[in-house]
Amino acid sequence: MNSLKIQLETYANLTQEALERFLPDNGNEDTVTSAMRYSLLGGGKRLRAALALAFCNALGGKQDDAIVFACALEMVHAYSLIHDDLPCMDDDDMRRGRPSCHIAFGEPVALLAGDGLLTKAFETLSYSQLPPAQIVQAVGILAKAAGHLGMIGGQRLDLENETITASIERVEQTNRLKTGALISAAVALGCIAAGADAKTRGFAECYAQHIGAAFQITDDILDCTSSQEELGKPIGSDAQNHKTTYVSMYGIEEARTIAEHRIEQAKQALDAIDGCSTQTTGFLYELADYILTRRS
Repeated sequence: MNSLKIQLETYANLTQEALERFLPDNGNEDTVTSAMRYSLLGGGKRLRAALALAFCNALGGKQDDAIVFACALEMVHAYSLIHDDLPCMDDDDMRRGRPSCHIAFGEPVALLAGDGLLTKAFETLSYSQLPPAQIVQAVGILAKAAGHLGMIGGQRLDLENETITASIERVEQTNRLKTGALISAAVALGCIAAGADAKTRGFAECYAQHIGAAFQITDDILDCTSSQEELGKPIGSDAQNHKTTYVSMYGIEEARTIAEHRIEQAKQALDAIDGCSTQTTGFLYELADYILTRRS
């Protein structure tokens, strides 16, 4: 676990430094830019960036080719968290252990900051030095993951699930779109940065889909078992909003068993990838296990 922590911190630091370059403090920031920086640079696991960088490294690519993609992914993720916390959505006042963007800056500025980060992500992609065909491919993947067939669609389903008793198929679809879409995009962008072929990308995205599912199930468990201090955000909101989750349908222990099975499937997908760096594959194995055991 120590090696995993060190590598995650390395990827997080690389990403943080690059994000500072893409969204610098110019000394005369307007409130929207301040809110963008507040949400983008205020910590977090940088899991999506780590996945993009790790898969690029594992497949023989250059880290410098993936860092632009890693930053764009984190911008999209930060935008989604700002909008997710708004009163018209999940109405959460805390994020990463401090006031949510709309609490710190007000709802209008938070809304604009989220919009600003989403558009900044695609501006950032344009700075990539990869061949144009690979950049266009990355733009399409990230746009779909963030859009109505990805995260936005997942958020719609998540809101609707508060007013109905959702089926397990609907819960799976919600998780796949709201959480899994950007995780899958992260892995796909890492593969693109490395110039991986379609077969390799298929196995890599299979890994991503399984860890994405396990990530959301673990989130649902932590919402019942963790504390606000550990998570850095309010707990118990799923039950309070009468939301159908794996925990509400199966209970904590069965939900945990399902998540463990998804992690085993993720590892099997990783085993099927030819030519992966042994060192980076080890990191990706450990990362999969960490998703189950994390406390935040």
